[in-house]
Amino acid sequence: MDVVAHNRAAWNRNVEKQNRWTCPVDRETIESARQGRFALLLTPTIPVPMDWFPVLKGTRTLCLTSGEGQQGPILAAAGAIVCVFDNSPCQLGQDRRVAEREGLTVDTVEGDMADLSVFSNDSFDLIVHPCSNCFVPDVRPVWRECFRVLRPGGILLVGFVNPMRYLFDDERLENGNLQVRHSLPYSDIEHLSRVDLQRIVLEAMNPVEFGHTLTDQIGGQLDAGFVLSRFFEDRYVSSVNDLLSRYTDTFIATRAVKP
Repeated sequence: MDVVAHNRAAWNRNVEKQNRWTCPVDRETIESARQGRFALLLTPTIPVPMDWFPVLKGTRTLCLTSGEGQQGPILAAAGAIVCVFDNSPCQLGQDRRVAEREGLTVDTVEGDMADLSVFSNDSFDLIVHPCSNCFVPDVRPVWRECFRVLRPGGILLVGFVNPMRYLFDDERLENGNLQVRHSLPYSDIEHLSRVDLQRIVLEAMNPVEFGHTLTDQIGGQLDAGFVLSRFFEDRYVSSVNDLLSRYTDTFIATRAVKP
């Protein structure tokens, strides 16, 4: 299966369905960002601490796989020079719509997060990469490319899924039962039965997902050359019907620096 093509189509479909992570920010949010007040999410609920950011005015910023009309326009309004890179043209369209509506300059580039060859070395001062690397089979090339395109001293802000979320049987989980079914690392393609893959992923047009180990998520950043400086965990809010969030955090955010 062509994962990149399928996930492109699935996220285009999510824009039509108004998935939470495809809905652009409103004018009040942009106006607050212009005044230096904003809350930017890498994970479901906890905003990135403001001291994780460099001075944003004039900062060359890559919003990596965050096309949705959210992070990119907020950072542009705060003074950054923003390029949004995403696999979904419809997601990128959300950024262009907000930019046009608010008189912002936001460049958009379509492509695969594991291949940033369109950018030269040391192109950016900041990369903002919210939870999305669960949609690529191998996350380590993403870290290597991020390291390459960041200048020395550049900052990488990342949100990702704790792989424990992929251990459990989805149907039983939805019915309130935590039953371990899968091993890690996880892949929809390898772990779902042919019937479930057809029903859950292909027919329902859900993105193909992959649960990367913490060795690949955190160790992969370190192996690429980054130095980790900050870290927090997050979970869904109580109003979301997510059984795991009753017991533990299942999302992670990291701040890393290219020496």
